[in-house]
Amino acid sequence: MSYERSLIDFKTIEQRILSLTPYLKDIKISLQNGVIFAKMYPDFEALQRVNIINIKEELRWYAIELYNLEAKEEAKIRGFEIIHPAFELSCAFVQEDAIYQKLLSFLHERSDATIEFTSHLELDLGLDSIDYVELFIFVAESFGVVVDEKNFASMMRLNELYAYIKTHHERVQNAGKSLVEVLQEPIAEKLRSSPFIMSLYKITLLPLFKLYFRLEITGVENIPKRSCIFAPSHQSMLDGFLMESSLPWKIVTNTFFLAYKNVFGTKLLKPVADNGQTILIDANENLKHTMQYVALPLQEKKNLVIFPEGARTRDRKLLEFRPFFAMLAKIYNVPVVPVMIDGSFEALGSGKIFPLPRKIKVHYLQPIYPKGLRVEEIVENTKEAVAHELRTKGVFAQ
Repeated sequence: MSYERSLIDFKTIEQRILSLTPYLKDIKISLQNGVIFAKMYPDFEALQRVNIINIKEELRWYAIELYNLEAKEEAKIRGFEIIHPAFELSCAFVQEDAIYQKLLSFLHERSDATIEFTSHLELDLGLDSIDYVELFIFVAESFGVVVDEKNFASMMRLNELYAYIKTHHERVQNAGKSLVEVLQEPIAEKLRSSPFIMSLYKITLLPLFKLYFRLEITGVENIPKRSCIFAPSHQSMLDGFLMESSLPWKIVTNTFFLAYKNVFGTKLLKPVADNGQTILIDANENLKHTMQYVALPLQEKKNLVIFPEGARTRDRKLLEFRPFFAMLAKIYNVPVVPVMIDGSFEALGSGKIFPLPRKIKVHYLQPIYPKGLRVEEIVENTKEAVAHELRTKGVFAQ
């Protein structure tokens, strides 16, 4: 243990993190394998009251990472675990039930974890937003039971979900619709195109970025002459604007951007989103409809920008790439264009308010075509393409 780390007051860290979020009952900080590690004990009742179903992401970004933004390097938390109470309930009486067996079969297809009667669907089995939408569709199709984010927040354990379905089911049958079919269903919303505003953004931002950040744009010849998904690395709040400024004129006016409502839905940024061909999403709200809306640009042969990491890096390292972009590419048979954005972390990293005049590079890589690839392979190939470019050609590659 280093001398600096031995002086860290774990109790002070615990108290600070508890002050940052209302969704923790307790937290325990310790050293594990030489790094600071947190064990978090969520307040599940508080989470249920506000319908938060992505518990791990909520506590990661709005507890741990908020603390890390203000902490000294030696005091940052490098790993965490979410602890939840173990229930001693027997499932012997439901083992032969058809509803329970269908639920088990569904979950086994999506999780390699050992499934217990009281398993938490996210914390034990690792289900994510895509899995939840598939689960809602499966339950509606198989049992005639409507499950959405509001009531799902109170039944995130297998035994709770089973009990709810058992009580409200109308039928027991094989599911008739898949997520692919649901994504292709028509919805009332229409895309809000703003080609003039998008052109105005580019006219304004491109010379400004070239002057202030010495912006270097390469690889535009790799962009297909057809609908595609752009998958950039995500280093700072500048990245969406960097994409707008770096895309060629004819392409940027035909491109839509995926962004989180809790960031771009604020009073400051909502006018930009409303007029910038931006699709705002909430990971805890109306997931099925959100995915249908996100798919609209591809249905209309337009382009879509999705940051696969889902959040900005806090330390320049690539985060895990989430599979939704790859699933859309597979469904609509559109290529994925990996994009390396490098230098924006140094210009406007997490916690910074005003951007610094640091060199930024945007490089469009060779497209990845989904034909013959599994969703997991598309994700892996996209992440590796960006990682390789950062390692070998990035302005600040490490």
